[in-house]
Amino acid sequence: MMNERFMNSLCGKINDRRPLWIMRQAGRYLPEYRALRAEHSFEELCASPELSAQVTMMPMDRFPLDAAIVFADLMSPVSALGIDCYFDPGPVIDDPIRSAAQIRALTVPDGPEIAPEVPATLKLVKQQLAGRANLIGFAGAPFSIAAYLVQGRGGKDFVYLRALLREDPLAFGELMEKLAQLSARYLIEQHRAGADVVQVFDSWSGLLSLSEWEEHMRSHLTGLLEELRKAGVPSIFFANGAPHLAEAHASLPSDGLALCWRSDLGALRAKLGPHEGAGKALQGNLDPACLLAGPEATRRGTRKLLDSVPARGHIVNLGHGITPDVPIESVQAMIETVHAEEHSD
Repeated sequence: MMNERFMNSLCGKINDRRPLWIMRQAGRYLPEYRALRAEHSFEELCASPELSAQVTMMPMDRFPLDAAIVFADLMSPVSALGIDCYFDPGPVIDDPIRSAAQIRALTVPDGPEIAPEVPATLKLVKQQLAGRANLIGFAGAPFSIAAYLVQGRGGKDFVYLRALLREDPLAFGELMEKLAQLSARYLIEQHRAGADVVQVFDSWSGLLSLSEWEEHMRSHLTGLLEELRKAGVPSIFFANGAPHLAEAHASLPSDGLALCWRSDLGALRAKLGPHEGAGKALQGNLDPACLLAGPEATRRGTRKLLDSVPARGHIVNLGHGITPDVPIESVQAMIETVHAEEHSD
């Protein structure tokens, strides 16, 4: 029997219950993942379609989730640009991209040349799911990939990226355009390999003010999402730490919008109007700290979320990735609470 709850909600159709998946669900909170990591490095897992598929399926084999998301890294596609990236433990670029000359030297390859191990993983997972859940591909938004390329490694405020924007807005725009092309081609290949929908992660979008975002980012995100739509690829746009941009993000041409726990999904739904086929689905946005606080806190937080957001067009998820030290019992409590909700439109 096919499980289409996730895609139904994305399209605004009525379901028997709300669909549920969890960002970073294939990861460090699972003992079976930690056991595999004891044998293989993160890079080895990402490079092997067989190992990546195994990790992708771990939460699906343990929990009745409505979607699987491919195990990969935000930086997986950058090697196709000729950029060396390694992990220590997060992404590290020894030669950061900080000049107009470096940016103009970047060439975006055709889709099949971009991280081919990820579409290969999707093909394996699609077979293993056998219709019991939908499959999600993903890529980073241009700004969030650029944050690491320009800074050289993870950071809090990514001052070098913001400095590039101030110093040379034209070069910054050229970098955003190339990364938008990279993500679009990469995501189209993921869809061709079996992803039912793709999610664009903008983890650092909130570092920009609304006026800066409108001037420097809207056109690139619109182009990326319209390219996906033209290719028939359903999309969800996820923004972290950007409640001041929520309404602007809602106007982008994605099928769904996922927001972090800092945003009020119920209030946004009231502004957008009901999702009845032509609107935008909303995804999220339980604070991951609820799960860390234990099963009872998770049940309370999940019930509050369900009460605040109309069921139609709502995909239940966390407001960011699940943390490594979350107890398995909290995940189960979240799932049980969603499954126990009485159906209502």
